[in-house]
Amino acid sequence: MKTFSIVFAMAALVSCNPKSQPEEVFRQGVFNGIFTYGNFSDNISFEIQKDSTDWKVFFTSLEQNAVQIPARNVKMHGDSINFILQSDQYTYSFKNKWIADFDELSGSLLVDTLKTKYVLKRGLESEAKNLKSEEVIFKSNALQIGGTLWKPAQSNGEAILFISSSGGADRSASRAEAIYFSKMGFTTFHYDKRGTGTSEGNWQAATMEELLSDDIHAIHYFSKRTGIPLSKIGIKGSSQGSAKIPFILNGIPELKYGIVVSCPGSTLLESDLNYWKNRNHEVFGNNLESAVQLQGKVFEHIAGKVSRKDLEKEIESKKTETWFANIWVPNLDEVQIDKKLLYSPVPHFQKTQQPLLIIQGTMDEIIPVNSHEIIVEALKKTKNDRYKILLLQDANHAMSYVGQTDFPYWSKLHPEYLSSIENWLKAP
Repeated sequence: MKTFSIVFAMAALVSCNPKSQPEEVFRQGVFNGIFTYGNFSDNISFEIQKDSTDWKVFFTSLEQNAVQIPARNVKMHGDSINFILQSDQYTYSFKNKWIADFDELSGSLLVDTLKTKYVLKRGLESEAKNLKSEEVIFKSNALQIGGTLWKPAQSNGEAILFISSSGGADRSASRAEAIYFSKMGFTTFHYDKRGTGTSEGNWQAATMEELLSDDIHAIHYFSKRTGIPLSKIGIKGSSQGSAKIPFILNGIPELKYGIVVSCPGSTLLESDLNYWKNRNHEVFGNNLESAVQLQGKVFEHIAGKVSRKDLEKEIESKKTETWFANIWVPNLDEVQIDKKLLYSPVPHFQKTQQPLLIIQGTMDEIIPVNSHEIIVEALKKTKNDRYKILLLQDANHAMSYVGQTDFPYWSKLHPEYLSSIENWLKAP
């Protein structure tokens, strides 16, 4: 069994003598540390609170996009506090004991069959409490859109705004990064795409032009609300959010830069088809290309590019193939045409003048593998050489590290992801 260690982080809380305080007071607080096991490490935080009846524990790890996650089954026994966290795959059982006059937590974690030990040290404040957050609502196309402003303790006068992405994810998907960059001194803003979280509307029925209009309204609202000029604001997006970045930069040329993460060098449809191909290549074997052609027709019908009649004709000609059963065909009576799939960022990159940081993972199954090269060729057409390409080894589409790890029970961001963005932002 390997030894599990915790490297202490942050200075101890300067407080009154515990003996002069009620016991419940000095047991509460935030305990921080760098969680390490072999080649795995992660900054984690437990915030322990006591309300009128119960003890509560909240877990934070910005690199896991986990912010103030409530623990379950919190139980107090003398000078010990135990609780569990639950993921889709694993149950994490934590047992902790206060030591060093309640300034440290000595504990153990049991997950799967692995039991490990750690020590965390009391910190001054939680990750989020060092900052000020403000819930706001702004108008876009007659809809109310909800968002969160994060204000640093010491502002550097600049801001980063997070562009909404695909699917039904709300602003929580970018909360950890909004906090991370706000701790660097940036005022940050993220918001719920229409039809998600607290925002009105329907993202599925919306056109790409309507979603882009929401993003542009968000930027102008944010600048006016904070007084930060557009020239001091950068925008960041991932996946579909990154595909929208060049359009927005062209529409608001005063914006300072764009950070483009996991951006397809293709239409969104081609990116979706590429993902389907990567996930099904073993199923179809030598018939993969024939299957891809048919599956592509299905996607093109959903995008409004191929008529139902033509698709049904194509399906009829292929339904006797041995591989046909593995093709995904939705109920054609229920298909809602989505022309967003035909959107491509490439023509917009051909006009973009602002600096760009372009990040792609080498293990990204979704976007075409040569996407960064296609984007660079597009930028050459506008003679924009103010870009940097960052290829992260063993990072997937979500920028999670999927390489060899000694502790496979927690998914976390690639270790170079946030630091590389930070270094780029600080560069002259």
